[in-house]
Amino acid sequence: MAIIVRLDVMLAKRKMASNVLAEKIGMNTVNMSRLKTGKIRAIKIETLNKICEVLDCKPNDILDFSKDSDQEFI
Repeated sequence: MAIIVRLDVMLAKRKMASNVLAEKIGMNTVNMSRLKTGKIRAIKIETLNKICEVLDCKPNDILDFSKDSDQEFI
């Protein structure tokens, strides 16, 4: 089971570069890149809130859940 990050899809829909989003929410570009590629282990609710505000979306537009993953989180 795994959480899948679909931030790249929402950025494409909004025609926004990840570095622009990073600047608008106060995140450095390295962490934004990690978030966009799903190579993070956690995200603060505050950060998710800012992303949703800037991209005018809901958390489920960015995050998804899959039972068909090799990883299991407890």
